[in-house]
Amino acid sequence: QMGIAEAGIKKANRKDLLVMTLAPNSEVAGVFTLNRFCAAPVQVCREHLALDGARGEIRALVVNTGNANAGTGERGMKDALATCAELAKELKLNPEQILPFSTGVILEPLPIDKLISALPKAVSNLAEDHWFDAAEAIMTTDTQPKACSKQIKINGQLITLTGISKGAGMIHPNMATMLGYVATDAKVAQSLLQALTAE
Repeated sequence: QMGIAEAGIKKANRKDLLVMTLAPNSEVAGVFTLNRFCAAPVQVCREHLALDGARGEIRALVVNTGNANAGTGERGMKDALATCAELAKELKLNPEQILPFSTGVILEPLPIDKLISALPKAVSNLAEDHWFDAAEAIMTTDTQPKACSKQIKINGQLITLTGISKGAGMIHPNMATMLGYVATDAKVAQSLLQALTAE
């Protein structure tokens, strides 16, 4: 399910906060920029994915646009962790079960108060049919939202794959500042899912 809010992180009256919740027992895989100077949310995501299974499965993602929380040092890490902690309270999860993502302007502190105050609104409108709104909520310099959904049959069973992304020419080198999210109801082992995601 996806919930969207207007947090006013950089501009007023625009969707800029997305909360995505995952069904219990979902498998999660991820790839991230190889830049040594990666943003705080990237570092937290890597840590939480490494803990996946050890401290409970990943159950939610939170994405803000307007501010990348990049080059923000110790404060940036605190803000990324605070985002996880506050959403965990809203969803009754552990902070380690949440993956945070931020995109937008760099070298500026994340307006954490605005983000946290908008989390309840995003959680309150969680729904399965918010894919297009979600694609809009993660845009930065994109001229249009990017979304795609396909259905295929495997051994007579209908499988759905749906994805959204943000970023124009931002995938090189090695994901750079692109964000992309793909979900499927196919049952895929985590190790295979990670290999497919990396490929």
